[in-house]
Amino acid sequence: MKITVLCDNNTITDVYLTGEPALSFFIEESGKNILFDTGYSDVFLKNAEELGINLLLTDYIVLSHGHIDHTGGLLHLKKMYDNARKDGIFCKKPVIVAHPEIFRSVTAEGFGDIGCPLKKEEAETFADVILSNEPVRITDNIIFMGEIVEKTPFETPVSAGILRDSAGNSAPDLQPDDSALLYSGNDGLVIITGCSHRGICSIAKEAAKICGRNEFRDIIGGLHLLGADEYRLYETGKFLKNLGLKKIHPCHCTDLAAKIALSEFFEVVDVGCGLVIEF
Repeated sequence: MKITVLCDNNTITDVYLTGEPALSFFIEESGKNILFDTGYSDVFLKNAEELGINLLLTDYIVLSHGHIDHTGGLLHLKKMYDNARKDGIFCKKPVIVAHPEIFRSVTAEGFGDIGCPLKKEEAETFADVILSNEPVRITDNIIFMGEIVEKTPFETPVSAGILRDSAGNSAPDLQPDDSALLYSGNDGLVIITGCSHRGICSIAKEAAKICGRNEFRDIIGGLHLLGADEYRLYETGKFLKNLGLKKIHPCHCTDLAAKIALSEFFEVVDVGCGLVIEF
C-alpha cells in the first residue's frame, strides 16, 4: 500500500505544494486507486497534478465523514470529471463509499452550512454511490469500516454543529457518519482516519473487531485532539501503546501539544502535503 498526502495543514516536500486546514490522501493498493477525502477546496487537485497523480483514474472515493474540510473538494472534483467527459478525455467512473448520513445538513454558528456541499443526486451524476453502516471491502486488504459503534470511556463525542431534519427540528450533531479505512497487512493493521470524531481508540477497537486481530502497525490521519486535556491524552497514548503501536502519523486536527504528549508512548512522525508512506 502506498499513501500520498494530497492535502494537510502544512507541506513537507521541496515540490511546490499548497497546504490548507483539511485532509485528502491518495492510496494505491492491489491495482486500485483510492481517494480518501477531498479537502476543503481545489487544493488537493492542484497538489495531485503537481505530484503527477491523475485523479481521473480513481476507482474509489472514500469519505471519512461529511464535514466540509473533508468533502468541500467534491465540487471541484465533479467539475473536473464533467469537463473531462465533455472533452472526450478518458476517465474511470469512481465509486463513492461513505456512511448513509454523509449527505445530512449540518450548520455551525458563524460558519453556516459545514456539511457535504453535494447532495446524493448530484454525486450520482459522476460516480456510483455506496452508503453503508456496515464494513465495505474496497480491496483484499482495505476495508471501509462503516459505523463506529465501539466506545471508550474517555472519548465522549462532542457536537461540532447543529443537525436539522426535513421538518425543521434541530439537535446537536455528534457525527454519526464518522468512519475510517482499515488496512490489514501481514505486519499488522493500519488505520487511515479523517478526523476521528468518534475517538481514535474507539475506532481501533472497532478495527480489531472487524478483522478479528489486535496487532496494530500504524495510524495515519486526524485524531481530533485539538485542545484535549492531559487525562484524555494520557489515556489515548496508553491505550494505543497497548495495541503494540511503535509509530503513528497524526495530522490535520491534532495539535502540537497532543503530538508531544503522544510521543511519550511511541514515535510520532510529521505529516504534510507530499509525504509518501509505503507498507
